[in-house]
Amino acid sequence: QVQLVESGGGLVQPGGSLRLSCAVSGSRLSSKAMGWYRQAAGNPRELVGAISRGGTTNFADSVKGRFTISRDNAKNTAYLQMNSLKPEDSGVYYCSMWSTTYYYGDPINWGQGTQVTVSS
Repeated sequence: QVQLVESGGGLVQPGGSLRLSCAVSGSRLSSKAMGWYRQAAGNPRELVGAISRGGTTNFADSVKGRFTISRDNAKNTAYLQMNSLKPEDSGVYYCSMWSTTYYYGDPINWGQGTQVTVSS
C-alpha cells in the first residue's frame, strides 16, 4: 500500500520560508513523477508544481521563482521549498504521486495534507 505523509506546514510571516516534506512508503519515489497541490478555503485544489522522474519541473505561474521541488531518493522523500511566502500562498498543501514517470493527467496517490498559513 502506497502512503504519502506530508510534514513541515505551519504559520509563517509574509516574506518567510517553509520547507514541506513528503515521505513515501510502498513505492519508489525515484521511478515516478510527483507533485504538490494546494487548496485554499473555498477554492478548488490547484497544482503548485510537479517534477518528472527525469527532473523536469513545472510550476504554477503564481509560485515560479519562489518555490522549488526536490527529491532525496535515498530517503524516498520529496520536498517543496517555499520562499518569499505571501498570504495568498495559504492553504492545505498535498503531496501527490503519479503512476508514470511524467506528470500526465492526475496523480493516483495523495497525502493527507498539511496546513500552511502565511500571516503577520
